[in-house]
Amino acid sequence: MSQKIVTVDSETVSNTVYDVVIVGAGIAGAIVAKQLSEQGKRVLILEASTSEGLTLEGFQGYVERFYGSVVKHGNSPYPLNANALSPTDDVIRYFEEKGPLPLSGSYTRVFGGTTMHWEGKTLRMLPEDFKLKTNYGHGLDWPITDQDLWKYYRQAEYEIGVSGNTAEQRQLGITFEYDDYVFPMKELPPSYLDKKVREKIQGTTVDFHGETRELGLSTFPQGRNSIPNSDYKTYNDGYDFVPDGVASKVPVEYGERCQGNANCVPICPVQAKYDARKTLNTIAFGDRVHLLAQTVASEVEIDPQTGRVTAIHYKHYQDRSIPSYTVGTARGKLFVLATNAVENAKLMLASHLPSTSGLMGRNLMDHPFVLAWALMPQVTGTMRGPLVTSGIASFRRGDFRKEQCAFGIDIHNDGWGWSGTGATDIVRDAVDNHKKYGSELRQELISRISRQLLLAFMCELPADPSNRVSIDPHYKDQIGNYRPVIHFNIPDYCKKTIAYCRELSKTIFQRLGAEDHTHYDKSDPAYFEYEGEGYWFRGGNHFSGTHVMGTTKYNSVVNAQQRSWDHENLYLVGAGSMPSIGTSNTTLSIAALAFLASEQMLKDLNA
Repeated sequence: MSQKIVTVDSETVSNTVYDVVIVGAGIAGAIVAKQLSEQGKRVLILEASTSEGLTLEGFQGYVERFYGSVVKHGNSPYPLNANALSPTDDVIRYFEEKGPLPLSGSYTRVFGGTTMHWEGKTLRMLPEDFKLKTNYGHGLDWPITDQDLWKYYRQAEYEIGVSGNTAEQRQLGITFEYDDYVFPMKELPPSYLDKKVREKIQGTTVDFHGETRELGLSTFPQGRNSIPNSDYKTYNDGYDFVPDGVASKVPVEYGERCQGNANCVPICPVQAKYDARKTLNTIAFGDRVHLLAQTVASEVEIDPQTGRVTAIHYKHYQDRSIPSYTVGTARGKLFVLATNAVENAKLMLASHLPSTSGLMGRNLMDHPFVLAWALMPQVTGTMRGPLVTSGIASFRRGDFRKEQCAFGIDIHNDGWGWSGTGATDIVRDAVDNHKKYGSELRQELISRISRQLLLAFMCELPADPSNRVSIDPHYKDQIGNYRPVIHFNIPDYCKKTIAYCRELSKTIFQRLGAEDHTHYDKSDPAYFEYEGEGYWFRGGNHFSGTHVMGTTKYNSVVNAQQRSWDHENLYLVGAGSMPSIGTSNTTLSIAALAFLASEQMLKDLNA
């Protein structure tokens, strides 16, 4: 039986020495808190945002706020918090972008972290992704292999509640420890749009670097509830898998099977999609976990003689709109930074802890997405289903990665919204410019929205030290904490793939008989030109690499367990530790690495 975690005040924190102090209540911090508390450790979580999302009422408030927002983006459900800004906040700019290109992505500084607005895909990384430098001469290698993560990937898939088809994933190059291993839940069925695309392009081949590649569709593993797989009993002590529902102690009809609301980003209205609140809500011994919300970590204090962390200093505010706060100190035996790749690096740099290697904040990565959109020749049920159920994985692996980056293709069920041409724009155009109303307007919208197809090409970006997070005393928020300064660019290695993706989209649209509406506006901040053609990209929100793991303190920030080389009782967990990201969304790997790190933390605490 799980217990609620305990919300405490600054006085309680100042009078307690914890076994573990965790900064951040996203998926990595939640898993570490759960693993360590269930082994008898006393844990404190410092969370920058409010804790209103812990209650069903608070979560429903987020849903209603999203429905009422005119501009809908990843953070529109969440109230502006001027004391803990997120990158998409338009009233007060958070990122200070230095270019040459913008990072063009976001994260969410709310309770639950960016799992509160993630899409939900849970792809494992390919074996060759772990040796990118060795195999293809780009980026960095990991100090571990995919096999070293097998156990932890399984733990992550259980914790998240992954639905998917392992047989299909094996055909795409993913390896599993056991031949009969299945995901906890069966794959989500392909959407009607997926089926119509498959009918036209299945069997289509293209020549790519001298090889013939088939454009076959496959489903994506997802962190959202479908039908439990009875064959998973083998990996669940003989018991059926029971998916986690709503993060609430009061039984309600929420959080069951995915209902296909196409709202996955930013918020699932029925809580069928996993978020980190579910992990925190299922901790068996919640009384061992203290939460101090509305608390922004401002400095990591170390003993200059030993390098060990002695405390985390923080600023605790009462009202997210008022720049008033008290300061406090959290003490413990072990410390874990579990925010995200940008915030972890920013905090360390603000604490004058750049690491021996000088790589703190460097090797910033994300997945650049190039989009292409068209109108299908017939109604295809756009806006039904999760955002993405199927895609094309024919270009995720191969020796071509020596010359250009790998990519995957998502088939979007939610229309053109991500392209900047959303349903609202089409309604306005139909009413204001074409004077449609009544049944004519209804038919116009069916014709122009229910036929929409958007292809999102997710491109790999290798680690590059010049892509980085830094700080500057000129750029601070209203309570005096640093805002991230971002230096970011995309190399020709990726631009070559982006250009190829656009040409491939034309081939696909031609086979589908779809009317291509793709255009890239020169005024877009993420616009660039490559070999005479113009493109723009969108960020995948998969920020990584800024406290990269490696083999020595001279080539990395943390070791394979995500423990700091310089500070033996400090762990920096999350995608910031990843040396490469391949063509897999990062959340599953973040979770797997959190399980791996938790195992080592327990050894440290019990030594």
